[in-house]
Amino acid sequence: MDRLSPLDVSFLHMEDADRSAHMHIASIGIFEGPVPAHHEITAAFADRLHLIPRYRQRVERVPLQLARPVWVDATDFDVDYHVRRTALAAPGGEAELSQLVGRIVSQRLDRTKPLWEIWVVEGLADGHWATIGKVHHCMVDGVSGAELMVVLLDLTPEITTYGPVEWEPQPIGTGEVVRDAVRSLATDSVEQVRALRRAVRRPAQVLHEVREVVSGVRSMSGAVKTQGDGELTGPIGSHRVVAWADASLDDVKAVRAGLGGTVNDVVLAAITNGFRRLLVARGDEVDGRVVRTLVPVSVRGTRDDGAAAGDGSFDNKVSAMFAALPVGLDDPVERLAAIRTELADLKESKQALAGEALTSLAGVAPAALLALGARVAGRAVASGPTPIQTVTTNVPGPQLPLYSLGRKMVRAYPYVPVAAPVRISVAIFSYDGTVTFSVTGDRDTSPDIDIVAAGITDGIAELVKLATPSKPVRRPAKRRAAK
Repeated sequence: MDRLSPLDVSFLHMEDADRSAHMHIASIGIFEGPVPAHHEITAAFADRLHLIPRYRQRVERVPLQLARPVWVDATDFDVDYHVRRTALAAPGGEAELSQLVGRIVSQRLDRTKPLWEIWVVEGLADGHWATIGKVHHCMVDGVSGAELMVVLLDLTPEITTYGPVEWEPQPIGTGEVVRDAVRSLATDSVEQVRALRRAVRRPAQVLHEVREVVSGVRSMSGAVKTQGDGELTGPIGSHRVVAWADASLDDVKAVRAGLGGTVNDVVLAAITNGFRRLLVARGDEVDGRVVRTLVPVSVRGTRDDGAAAGDGSFDNKVSAMFAALPVGLDDPVERLAAIRTELADLKESKQALAGEALTSLAGVAPAALLALGARVAGRAVASGPTPIQTVTTNVPGPQLPLYSLGRKMVRAYPYVPVAAPVRISVAIFSYDGTVTFSVTGDRDTSPDIDIVAAGITDGIAELVKLATPSKPVRRPAKRRAAK
């Protein structure tokens, strides 16, 4: 029986603690036309469900919270319930599509069903169509979500088919869930004793790991301080707005080459410009100010190119760091340099390692205490001062074109949720030479996030101009008139 990890469970507890929180992530793909018939899409999706068995499972809570919830087969699974179709009034543009996305992501997923939906949207301009995929954060993190995209799509225009794969749901009763929970409690206790014995045999290595974690915790405790937040944080409602920005990956790399830093540094500098524009537009003071952001960090390991490595699973494997976006700096180059220094210091501080270790420690806590602690912490954060004002997450995607039923995906946008007291979040996704930014805002308190999106676009353009100054035009020398 597959049990949810402590981190996965925390996303469910966040929703339980705050009814305005919708802890699903989403991806929006825009495809070349013509739009496939609905039965073609459902058939193609059903053909691949054996590759993602979690999509036919639901969350089953354990009575009395003896242990963390488990994944069980949904005996009433129906692919037609999850694959849905809608349309925009043609020709639908980016604004109309983003409004539709905002409405769809404002609705919670049904906990009695597998926690995902895919909406097929027709009526876009230029004969395009789109998909809006919602999946609960307890099922996937950003990196595994990118892997999932590759599973569901094709690498060539040729349509991959697998043929019928028999699937019979395995019903699991409450009694079996309880018995497994009791066995899990006993097993966890044995594993903890074994881990302690292993630690005793390797004191030097354990001491080194402890020192690194302690260093990270100290850094986190210094970062997690109440900030002057103005209107960026506070209570939120249940409805969302979404705004998008695009940039060429080549332009981002040109800035990296010309001004230094990493791709992540460059995109955070652009986002900093977006928040600076928003604060100025709202009449807030920006001089000397920073906007503190939580930056999720994958702990899956990295490939040779620096991107997070997949491990074949779609469970959450993330930690976090706290970074300061220097919105008080007017000069784009100074902003980039400040962010470059900030992130380098954070990597040295071991914050992500400490976050991962603290999350792992939650696995040894009784499920009832874990649930209670998550709810109390959620309510305290939602109602009290906050150490962060936003969340920014950067997920590298495939740098090659993908296809659905032979139609090329021309653009892909991510979506990450907001949860009180954070009112605005930003997700970054790279695909086939393009970097897309998706800004999510609470409709009631942050309907003006289009200012952030426009500021991101302008921020990239400013940095590109400064990184690649135009060469002076050489004019041909004037010939002297012959005497």
